[in-house]
Amino acid sequence: MTEITATLVKTLREKTGAGMMDCKKALNEVAGDLEAAVDWLRKKGLAAAAKKAGRVAAEGLVGIAARDDGKAAAVVEVNAETDFIARSEHFQAMVSQIASIAAAKDYTVETLLAAPYTGESVTVNDELTRLIALIGENMNLRRIERLSVANGAVATYMHNATAAGLGRIGVSVALESTGDAATLMDLGKRIAMHIAAAHPQALSIDKVDPEMLERERNILIDQARASGRPEDVIQKMVEGRVRKYYEEIVLLEQPFVMDGKTKISDVVAQAAKELGTDVTLTGFIRYSLGEGIEKEESDFAAEVMAQAKIA
Repeated sequence: MTEITATLVKTLREKTGAGMMDCKKALNEVAGDLEAAVDWLRKKGLAAAAKKAGRVAAEGLVGIAARDDGKAAAVVEVNAETDFIARSEHFQAMVSQIASIAAAKDYTVETLLAAPYTGESVTVNDELTRLIALIGENMNLRRIERLSVANGAVATYMHNATAAGLGRIGVSVALESTGDAATLMDLGKRIAMHIAAAHPQALSIDKVDPEMLERERNILIDQARASGRPEDVIQKMVEGRVRKYYEEIVLLEQPFVMDGKTKISDVVAQAAKELGTDVTLTGFIRYSLGEGIEKEESDFAAEVMAQAKIA
């Protein structure tokens, strides 16, 4: 059994917003399993409806770049140790260049690091290494993703941009269509702004992670059973709540943030009607700087004492 430490209780509180004693009780009930404790609290109605992402720790920049023909775009994330680095002209120039290289063709992190940065003799990894030595901070190319279409447009949006194509939240949207490219690009940018705000986790219902859906359904069943209703009523309650869940996490099911009621799927369908041709939203990317990376918290006084002992 995992020891129920104050740190574990604190972590659960940060994830759920539940009270300290409730968090401690939850952890005791599930033998210290943090994720099971989140579910336990949710079933008891003591936590938020969705697990909060880990506290963002990584600094640096998200970079986004589109190919000149507007039919491809890439989003990259380059991390550093402090937020000061994001204001460095050298760092900004490097992230912009990496994003532009990534927009040209499909890469993995590994192949992008090995790609030419300038000419044939300097690679992306060489430039990253040079900048680490110049600035004195550790940096890394964390991730990259690219979208492309045969016909249509790939739109991009950077929320609260630090500089052109650089910031903390970058979004790309792919629309496949033979319709007017400028109209498609405008539609894509508006949907990209929606994605930045609404943070969907899947494009369509069939793309929802089955394990995530099963976990959600089990929580909803336990919550419904707590009402004491008959089983047939419980099943109807659960199905209604699952539909609501889809509206929260599935892009095509979400209400458009610009009017608060029209589904994204209907926004796309209306655009297709106006253009007189099919329009298909084939994919999206949303990168938020440092998402999913836990910050390593340190005790400054303890660090000073440790240094003193070493000295």
